[in-house]
Amino acid sequence: MRLGFVFGLAILSAASAANADELTPGGKLLLTRGVTNVEGAAGGGLATWSLIAGNETDAGIGGSAFATNLSLSDYDFRAFGGAVGFFDRFEVSYARQEFDTGKTGALLGIGDGYTFEQDIIGAKLRIAGDAVYGQDSWLPQIAVGAQMKINKNEGLVSALGAAGDHSTDFYIAATKILLSQSLLLSGAVRFTEANQFGLLGFGGAGENYSTQFEGSAGYMLTDRLVVGAEMRTKPDNLGFAKEDHAYDAFAAYALTHNFTITAAYVDLGSIATFDDQRGLYLSLQAGF
Repeated sequence: MRLGFVFGLAILSAASAANADELTPGGKLLLTRGVTNVEGAAGGGLATWSLIAGNETDAGIGGSAFATNLSLSDYDFRAFGGAVGFFDRFEVSYARQEFDTGKTGALLGIGDGYTFEQDIIGAKLRIAGDAVYGQDSWLPQIAVGAQMKINKNEGLVSALGAAGDHSTDFYIAATKILLSQSLLLSGAVRFTEANQFGLLGFGGAGENYSTQFEGSAGYMLTDRLVVGAEMRTKPDNLGFAKEDHAYDAFAAYALTHNFTITAAYVDLGSIATFDDQRGLYLSLQAGF
């Protein structure tokens, strides 16, 4: 309830920046809304950026929808969802994640094709700066956010050693787009207790919230194509399995002003005792 109240106040604050009779659809430059990360927020594939979802400027409301597939060495990951951006100031998002263990599930003793599922409800508020129109300022665009994560596999994640099946991540992100150098730089600090993004529950023995880092760098080869790399540190709370940090190398291409496709090579390290989990990430985003 309190989280919803904060969301409502932020929407009202953003709405005061524009008159409802003067809403303007679209207006952002190509790719300056970012794409959608695995948790549904505007960003890269792994990392959350301070950019706000949708094509809207400060005089409109926009949104995006996405579908993502990641085929790893021993698992398959799928995600889909959407986000709404209000006046390029506030974002609400939803993502559904599915982690299919395939034949590996039988080796783990949880059943062939067992699938972990998770819902993520997020909110992000830009509090300072403008990544695109603040070119004369050193200040990056800064946003704060929260992601409420609800794992649908309570009994199993508890048996694996997780302390709970739901939790909330909190983060602060800073993003700078240097148009004259064709560069995008972004970093975020996340306060989390999520095991494998929350797909294996939250925490372990003791107090398990920790501070983690997400970083991205991209180079705009053209106004439609960005290439780059990301990294994301993760907690290591479960005693039965080591959790490694995540890395990717990506390319995002704007097919049109409304559709973007992202491809990446992702390395998630060890997942549930199976090492070298690497594979191809593909994501399609529609934005308005």
